[in-house]
Amino acid sequence: METLYLALLIVAVSLGAGLLPQVFARRVTSQGLSDLTGYASGFLLVSAFVLVVPEGFHVAVAGGGTLDPDPVALGLAALAGFIVMLVLEGLGIGHAVHEEHHDHATGHGHEHVHHPYSGGFVAIGLSVHALADGIAIGAAAASGETSFSLLVAFAVVVHRVPAALSLGVFLLHQPGGRRAAVSGLLLFALATPVALVLSYLVLDGADSSVLAPVLLFSAGTFVYVATVDTLPAIHNPDVGRRAVRNVLSSAVAFSIVLVLLNSAGVLEHGHQEGTDHGGGLHLEEEHHDDGLHLEEEHHDDAGAMTGTPLTGTGPSR
Repeated sequence: METLYLALLIVAVSLGAGLLPQVFARRVTSQGLSDLTGYASGFLLVSAFVLVVPEGFHVAVAGGGTLDPDPVALGLAALAGFIVMLVLEGLGIGHAVHEEHHDHATGHGHEHVHHPYSGGFVAIGLSVHALADGIAIGAAAASGETSFSLLVAFAVVVHRVPAALSLGVFLLHQPGGRRAAVSGLLLFALATPVALVLSYLVLDGADSSVLAPVLLFSAGTFVYVATVDTLPAIHNPDVGRRAVRNVLSSAVAFSIVLVLLNSAGVLEHGHQEGTDHGGGLHLEEEHHDDGLHLEEEHHDDAGAMTGTPLTGTGPSR
């Protein structure tokens, strides 16, 4: 049920933010979108390094999976997430177009931005990235720890706001008008919830040797998206310092919140006590029961030896 609520929340936020430019087109400014993107990137970076990476390694070590955790393999899983997003970017399916959408927010019209891709292609590209967000939340939910999955979902939802706004502004200036814009936004809005539900169904109860790499893969995608969203603004000499300040301020604020939650015991990794990833808990209980059974048998044998007189049949002297 929690997964369903998260999916509905993501749809509502994505559609709501994406449709805002159709109502307040002149109030959505390029600088405002850039600032929102910077703040969201800070949340996403902290989520990757402070939440998802530690949880991934914890699941690998404490999950009792069928395979021993290999730190190198886990690191490669995070690298794979980064590389996959990089390859998609190279194919033109990525967040590089997301930054160019900000130019539409100035209200000067589509003729001022010469983008090589159609609105539909851009919507598909951002939707592919949205699938990665859904996998991340689904894997977090499958870990069995509610606080962890909610915080990861929060970071993703915060990042969805500027992404949906940018897509809404861009599609509004494309051929097809409002109907085409709404269709593109629907595709973008549904991509993450669909991936969330499917990944949760696949990973729920999965072996920790499967769940841990998926979590770290998701962390790699978070790092890529957060950095590629803000690098263009950071490299801009006019707004570079402001962009860095936005990222740092949100990252510090979210980090402080996580430190406080951790101090209060909210982020304790306790899900493995009630969640069986690969049968580790079951085997431990069986081993404990076997040990108790053997101990009881040994106790009974000792009692029989001390409490029963021995009658010998050997030769008498």
